[in-house]
Amino acid sequence: MDTKKLDLNLLATLEVLLEEKNVSKAAARLHLSQPAVSTQLSRLRDLFNDQLLIPARRGMIPTAKALELRAPLRQALDHVRDTLTTHQSFEPEKADLTVMIASTDYLQSVIGLSIIEAIRKHAPGIKIGLRNLEPYRLDEQFMNGEVDLALMTQEEAPSELRTRHLYDEVYVLIGHKDHPLLSDSMSFEDYLSLKHIVVSLDGGNFLTPHDLALKELGYSRNVVLSVATFLIVPELVAKSNLVALVPKRLVNGRTDLKIVSPPMSSTGFSVGMVWHERTHNHSAHRWVRDVINQIMIA
Repeated sequence: MDTKKLDLNLLATLEVLLEEKNVSKAAARLHLSQPAVSTQLSRLRDLFNDQLLIPARRGMIPTAKALELRAPLRQALDHVRDTLTTHQSFEPEKADLTVMIASTDYLQSVIGLSIIEAIRKHAPGIKIGLRNLEPYRLDEQFMNGEVDLALMTQEEAPSELRTRHLYDEVYVLIGHKDHPLLSDSMSFEDYLSLKHIVVSLDGGNFLTPHDLALKELGYSRNVVLSVATFLIVPELVAKSNLVALVPKRLVNGRTDLKIVSPPMSSTGFSVGMVWHERTHNHSAHRWVRDVINQIMIA
């Protein structure tokens, strides 16, 4: 490759094309005309001696060479961006970037809106993308720039990622507000006999860590329903005689539910921020992490 022909703007265009896989969408993001992006794509093809993106029925498909380039290209451009921003004082009100945050639906529900409001109050040009957490793909997503920050249990994060503790969560037992057996003084036997809902993120599993702990002690509870998300559990419980163990923050302020401590304590979990080295020193991403940390401390 003749590096004299190298144009940083071309590489920035390639980065966006690989993300959008569509010339029109890439042009909109880059604030360029479609013919201008098509011309840049032609120059990129000459530069790398590869088609890079092949027209398909919907959008474009990256070639094997393009897929190989995606991660190192993103890292190289991130280093350039970090170098520029590190030597500038960060001004939130002038920031213009997108931050992709991965988390469970529970966390999107309990703190997602607070994060969005706090960030956009001071930095209206920052766009927040919330996406579902995929723990098994997280390392790859960080490397490819699909995710900038994850909110999750720190112990489940890949060891090479950076983390910061946010808060500790506990479980409470919920039922409809007039449930006759639900109380802080209920017996252990009554607790086991209640009709329980459990949450299995993979779907269809009736044994949670709490049930495994009960099993080791020689007990089992009456589990009648398994669902794939915490978000529908309060509504199911409010309209039936079913009960469920749920994170306390999920039901704070609910007046249509009876909320008690379970007779057998259920191990809670910690929530933290997780991020990759590529954004560690980036001033805008540092600011976003600090804002989230302040929200949780307040």
